[in-house]
Amino acid sequence: MSTRDGAGRLALMQGTLEVLILRTLIFGPEHGQGIARAIQQTSDDELLVEHGALYPALQRLEAKGWIAAKWGTSANNRRARFYTLTKTGRAQLLRETTKWRRLAAAMARVAWAADSSAGTLMSSE
Repeated sequence: MSTRDGAGRLALMQGTLEVLILRTLIFGPEHGQGIARAIQQTSDDELLVEHGALYPALQRLEAKGWIAAKWGTSANNRRARFYTLTKTGRAQLLRETTKWRRLAAAMARVAWAADSSAGTLMSSE
């Protein structure tokens, strides 16, 4: 998974892609390419999910029982595996979302504290 340009690529924390997949599937069944497209669109083209990362993540989630898959036909009339969020997956998504919100809030507090401290230090010189 990467950002849209090579110079500013983000190193994402382990488990990030799995949470994004689970969150995408909350809206209903989707095939792999649809999941990747939804993540890209929802992130305003900041996050691009590469197939080499997506399909192993889908397999891990299916092995954990957090998603289920079945064959179907895509909008362009091609055979595709459609993934759905399971009850266990919904519970996991809730746990993970809570952790991510806490982490984001804590990081924001530290970042803003560092910014305000830097401003104070700069003005005292």
